[in-house]
Amino acid sequence: MVEDKREKILEVKNLKTYFYTDGGIVKAVDGVNFDLKKGETLGIVGETGSGKSITALTILGLIPIPPGKIESGEILFRGEDLLKLKISNLKHFRGNCISMIFQDPMTSLNPVFTIGNQISEAILAHQEVTKKQAYTKALDLLDMVGISDRKKRMKSYPHEFSGGMRQRAMIAMAIANSPSILIADEPTTALDVTIQAQILELIDTLKKKTNSSVILITHDLGVIAKYAERVMVMYAGKPVEFASVDNIFYNPLHPYTLGLIGSVAKLNEEKKERLKPIKGSPPSLIDLPIGCTFASRCRFAIKKCKVEFPPVIEEEANHFAACYRAKEFIDGSLSRN
Repeated sequence: MVEDKREKILEVKNLKTYFYTDGGIVKAVDGVNFDLKKGETLGIVGETGSGKSITALTILGLIPIPPGKIESGEILFRGEDLLKLKISNLKHFRGNCISMIFQDPMTSLNPVFTIGNQISEAILAHQEVTKKQAYTKALDLLDMVGISDRKKRMKSYPHEFSGGMRQRAMIAMAIANSPSILIADEPTTALDVTIQAQILELIDTLKKKTNSSVILITHDLGVIAKYAERVMVMYAGKPVEFASVDNIFYNPLHPYTLGLIGSVAKLNEEKKERLKPIKGSPPSLIDLPIGCTFASRCRFAIKKCKVEFPPVIEEEANHFAACYRAKEFIDGSLSRN
């Protein structure tokens, strides 16, 4: 395996984000560790409620405090800990160095301002340019993301755009200041299949043009397989596996990853097989089990799994997993079938 010597542009260490509610403490993100390299696309995958989006919002400093609270951790952007910055300084990073494409552009775009006004505002907030220069750049951005009749569209309001066009406008805002990192949080939610493909291709093309890094958050393993280089699998607020995309699909070491792969429909197969859903439901983040959070749904669970959460271990080169039986998967003594 060729060593990846690209610069680590982002490092997240032991990140814990909890929410204090009347019902108890919600451990939404509970000990997340990962790094992101320059020019890389990192996929974060898991079921709804696994902590994917909260991880992204914590990086950007968008967690409401209270009820949210960052219990511990470091978020290092080029060596600088974003968690130690004042809000005024953090605003410099947000939208400028690190930007985000949200799940639903209709709720993220302001309905009372035109698209052109919102894109121009994103430019003026971080660049020393005139309003005319910002307007010209906003026009170029609309062209870059594939919105035709751009001068007319600059004067349009979000409700006058289709879902796909709104998402393109959101991408234009996200890349307006040429950020080093682009976080795409379920960027194709509620879009039809054809438009989904266009949006994902657009993000990938823009990433290659600018040599930026992308964190792609999704529950769609097909998207991960096509666009990601490395993958972090999350379950109940914790990372359970981290590896290259090839290892995740062809050599998974965690039963939850196996379950996600088994529940995906496979096309063009001579032998049609029924999908294998993961039995049961994720645990409550307020009342997490003592041991492995996946144990109650795992067909490979042993007694130890229900007593203590397994540590994340580098089982193979650059392949990390939190499973007591990972070595048995590696040596073949435990079948994945």
